[in-house]
Amino acid sequence: MEQKPVKDLNYNEAISELGHIITAMQSDSCDIDKLAAYTRRATELIAECRRRLTTTDEELTRILNDLQ
Repeated sequence: MEQKPVKDLNYNEAISELGHIITAMQSDSCDIDKLAAYTRRATELIAECRRRLTTTDEELTRILNDLQ
């Protein structure tokens, strides 16, 4: 199954995929040959989620400051 680019996922999809990756990595049957790919994808997902959270926080701060 081909993965969607991280930027094409919405926030909830990214968090869900990250949860699946973590579950797979914690499994006793984790395929060691896929470990680097899992880590790379998880890192991309975390970075994108962090970017979106930061952007949302900045936007909310601007909106709230405009109210004052």
